[in-house]
Amino acid sequence: MKNMADMFGKISELQSKVQEAQEELEKVEVEAEAGGGMVKVKANGKRKILSIKLDKDVIDPEDAEMLEDLVVAGVNKALEKAEEAAQEKMQDAYKGMMPGGGIPGMDLSKLGL
Repeated sequence: MKNMADMFGKISELQSKVQEAQEELEKVEVEAEAGGGMVKVKANGKRKILSIKLDKDVIDPEDAEMLEDLVVAGVNKALEKAEEAAQEKMQDAYKGMMPGGGIPGMDLSKLGL
């Protein structure tokens, strides 16, 4: 029975660490650029866009498509960086809780982590 109590204790501890890490993701900020820095996008670890800054030289009423493409590229880069930061933060939460520091190849994002 002691093993079951230990297991439930570890699960409770893991849940607490995961919850704490998820709360910390709001504070994690990443920035990405597109068009040589003409478009800058900030996102947080919860994969929410915080801001988009446009260099005035990239705003051309005659070429809206270029600006749209740069914004999409910048947003996608920022979201990729946010995803990487979130995964790193969540891995830290369960490190030491599972044998070998986790399960290799396990994608916790499917579990909302």
